[in-house]
Amino acid sequence: MTDVAALVVLSTFPDAAQAAEVARVLVDEQLAACVNLVPAIRSIYRWQGAVHDDAEALAIIKTTAARYPALAARLAALHPYEVPEIIALPLADGHPPYLAWLVAQTQPPGPTT
Repeated sequence: MTDVAALVVLSTFPDAAQAAEVARVLVDEQLAACVNLVPAIRSIYRWQGAVHDDAEALAIIKTTAARYPALAARLAALHPYEVPEIIALPLADGHPPYLAWLVAQTQPPGPTT
């Protein structure tokens, strides 16, 4: 087990281009250390009383528990869906050097002087 409270956050998008656009913002703003994009998934779900079967892109977002509230708020604000999927899963363990990198990449920017 690790002492780092790291999370994997899942979010689906209508296409890979929109997912990449949001991913770049999350990484640039240090809310996520890394976002993996799976460009072609198929989602079957119920929405507004009808069953839908759509092609989507999946974003797999790595962050810390400390940064999750800000990430979730920013992701919801940027997301094109009315009700975006934003699901956080805790990591039970991980490669310590990777987790240290994840923490370093998601540190909030310090004050500028």
